Amino acid sequence: MGAGRRGLITAAVAVVCAVTVLTAPGTAFAAPDPTASPAAGSGTAPALPPNKDLEAVRRQLETLYHEAAVATDAYNAAEEKAQRQSAQIVELAKKIVKGQEKLAELKDRAGAAARAQYRGGGLPDEAHLMLSDNPQEFLDGAGRVLQGQRATKGLLGEMARTQQDLELYAKDASTQWKKLEAGRKAKAAATKKVEQRIAAAEELESRLEKEDKERLAELEEAAARQAQTTWLDSGILDDIDGSASEQGKKAVEFATAQLGKPYEWGAEGPKTFDCSGLTSQAWAHAGHPVPRTSQEQWKQLPHVAVEDMRPGDLVIYFGDASHVAMYVGDGAIVHAPRPGRTVTVAGAGSMPILGVVRPDA
Repeated sequence: MGAGRRGLITAAVAVVCAVTVLTAPGTAFAAPDPTASPAAGSGTAPALPPNKDLEAVRRQLETLYHEAAVATDAYNAAEEKAQRQSAQIVELAKKIVKGQEKLAELKDRAGAAARAQYRGGGLPDEAHLMLSDNPQEFLDGAGRVLQGQRATKGLLGEMARTQQDLELYAKDASTQWKKLEAGRKAKAAATKKVEQRIAAAEELESRLEKEDKERLAELEEAAARQAQTTWLDSGILDDIDGSASEQGKKAVEFATAQLGKPYEWGAEGPKTFDCSGLTSQAWAHAGHPVPRTSQEQWKQLPHVAVEDMRPGDLVIYFGDASHVAMYVGDGAIVHAPRPGRTVTVAGAGSMPILGVVRPDA
């Protein structure tokens, strides 16, 4: 094996190894340490409002956790894109190795032909035939010469095409690598923002006394209950009577089986989940993969009217599609709410509904 061939194969293997390290779960981007103090600047927790106005604290926490959810979606999107790009780079690396091996084989064949001509005194086959005093040998050899010429021409053409393929693969790999690096930076920025917002929220809560924390939890429940009541009072359940599809039933079964498991941003099971990690895994379990993030689920999946939703459909929340839950029937959803919470059942109207999507429409 020549030095050039070994070098390209070594480089291709290095690409595969580097991509594997770059995209390995938890290698560079682990979930935030709950005990870590918030970074300076935008990650610092806001001051407690005068007289510890718990309703104001609740709104502050809601804002911080919402910003964390938006950043989590950005992280998940970058992670999903990185996985696709790294897979493409690996495939290109394999093609480079295969193409280089093919090119080396073609060069060996061309070299063998050149050596054979050298052993024949440097004269081409045509000259040897012309010098032959045997007419029959001349006639028989003429056909072989034509075949050899066509084979040589085909060999040279194949070598040129293989070389062009190698150049194209290398160019594509370089482009994908640049995209992967850009995605790595986006992923790192999203990670930093998530960690800052969660740390700020946890620090804000840590300043409260035990009684205040209990009262704050009551205020959060009351706000969710009021929103659900308003939603139900609209008579919406009178119109919602759809039955789940077979795949929808499987998705609901999976989602409800995760009740009580902790929320963890960027997680998609089996022990912890974030909101879109739960819904995407539920539908993957049902045999119908969906996009990883709530925003992409909203963009890519078929929309249905709220009054037409059925168990298994995904309910998208907030104007920026930063949260998603699964409808399970009777006006209820199952979802992974936020850091510090577990997968739970809640009212479908307890948060501002952006719309509903149906994976198996």
